[in-house]
Amino acid sequence: MTVPLLGPQDAAVAARRAREPILWLSTVDRTSRPHTAPVWFLFADPRIVVFSRPGTAKVGRVRRNPAVAFSLDSAAGGADIVLGEGEAALAGPDDVADDLAPFEEKYHALLGGQSFAEWLRTFSQPVVVTVTKIVSWRPGPGGLEHRRIV
Repeated sequence: MTVPLLGPQDAAVAARRAREPILWLSTVDRTSRPHTAPVWFLFADPRIVVFSRPGTAKVGRVRRNPAVAFSLDSAAGGADIVLGEGEAALAGPDDVADDLAPFEEKYHALLGGQSFAEWLRTFSQPVVVTVTKIVSWRPGPGGLEHRRIV
């Protein structure tokens, strides 16, 4: 059993991760050069589930080096920031079976009439990120509040 990273004091971070459509996922190539790509995601604390086309460079980079970083778009005029780090692994369909329904629910409106099953035939490689660190800044009563979750 995995232990969630986010507690009651992290409700704002959890809410952002639930509603945001895009996560910026950074992987590294053979020379340790970062590459960042927008992905659809499901945050299933303490994991992030992403689906990719199997033959992409992103999948190859994860296969060679599991270290990843991620961030959400900034909100509140740049004062609401969520980013983090983790270890990515290529997963099989059984590893993400419980995540399919919530993922479909989150992105149903963005599929443009395509069925989720059709979408999954294209984006058939699950990538599961085990989150190891989250850092956030958000507006608070005394100014910008910083939180580090490890």
